[in-house]
Amino acid sequence: MAGNAREAALLALERCRRDGAWSGAVLDALIRSQGLDRRDAALASQLCLGVLQNSVWLDHVIDAYSRGKLEPKLRDVLRLGAYQLLFLDKIPKRAAVNETVSLCRAAGYGRASGLVNAVLRRISENDPPPISETDPAKRLSIRWSHPEWLVRRLLRDHDEAFVEGFLRCNNDIPPLTLQVNRLKVEPRDYERALERIGIDFESDPELPGCLTLTGGAVRELPGFEESLFYVQDRAARSAVAAAGLKPGMRVLDACAAPGGKSFAAAMEMENRGEILSCDLHEKKLGRIRSGAERLGITILQTRARDGRAPDDRELGSFDAVLADVPCSGLGVIRKRPEIRQKTEEELRELPSIQAEILEHLAPLVKPGGVLLYSTCTVLPEENEAQIRSFLASHPEFHAEGFSLGRRQAPEGMLTFWPQIDGTDGFFVCKLRKS
Repeated sequence: MAGNAREAALLALERCRRDGAWSGAVLDALIRSQGLDRRDAALASQLCLGVLQNSVWLDHVIDAYSRGKLEPKLRDVLRLGAYQLLFLDKIPKRAAVNETVSLCRAAGYGRASGLVNAVLRRISENDPPPISETDPAKRLSIRWSHPEWLVRRLLRDHDEAFVEGFLRCNNDIPPLTLQVNRLKVEPRDYERALERIGIDFESDPELPGCLTLTGGAVRELPGFEESLFYVQDRAARSAVAAAGLKPGMRVLDACAAPGGKSFAAAMEMENRGEILSCDLHEKKLGRIRSGAERLGITILQTRARDGRAPDDRELGSFDAVLADVPCSGLGVIRKRPEIRQKTEEELRELPSIQAEILEHLAPLVKPGGVLLYSTCTVLPEENEAQIRSFLASHPEFHAEGFSLGRRQAPEGMLTFWPQIDGTDGFFVCKLRKS
């Protein structure tokens, strides 16, 4: 299938659902392969991401006006139509219905075009059906389009208002956070460049060169071609700051892709010392190397390495080891809405993988050095419980308190929440080796 924005969005949804693909990578590939212009590319992205973000709510509405089981791809077609009707004011309702019926035929479901037409017309003519669920987990799941298992899991540790705040925030457009490349430009000089072209931003008083923008496309910002900045969430940057890196240190970034923490470490170290950035896949390491070259970082080397494999050559040789381990990603749902499709069973093995990585990284830390553990999730079993288990079997380490401006972590552990901190959901723990 080739051609327009709606067809591209449908293909992207199918690949996310069927293959577990990341929406951003799939959309970029389809936009290039189908030669979509900027307007159609923007619409395809909006439709795909909007459906992924609101799928549970859309199904609630669709199921009120349809009978029987719907095939997955046909449901994707209906979701695309319902999303246009319920969320996109600039698309006339008649056009949304007619275009979706045409999409249904183009997708090979001509026999269901009457059903699609009837369901979407009823949606366009009526208010969305109310949510009648009295169970808080089910109600919040539908209202904010998150998997019920996740809502139920969050309600075990937090009250309903807190959980709803988290879910609501995940449906907001995430801010764009830049880190100024302090190897090439002073933060204040770059801020003046933004001011000259009228880009609004907030400068973080606790993280030099960390800017949150309220407008502007990355490629159109001043200094893009010169690599005067890179994109990184404030929470991830804060994790590197918590490590207390200094010029001249030897640092291991054990799970480095896509490279943001290695780049932040180089800035903290003023490009003096040594950073070894490792990842399982050589392809990802190539992107880290090219990113470092663009930014002017000269102290970074890469190595293909499994964080769960011991490396006796480097025992006790690193001043700091950064372990941003594989995790459920539940803290970055607003940036990667396809994470909502993950099942609880898919994530069940992650804590054992994380524990194995910690076990093999611990011997690489010098006496007196730092092991910094981080995830982009908010579940205790991947965070605090993981650390408690590690410390119980590694008395040579202790959690060390740290401060990130107004955020204090006296016990050495800190969770960032989007509805509180305006960042990704993120966990960081600082461990010191005796």
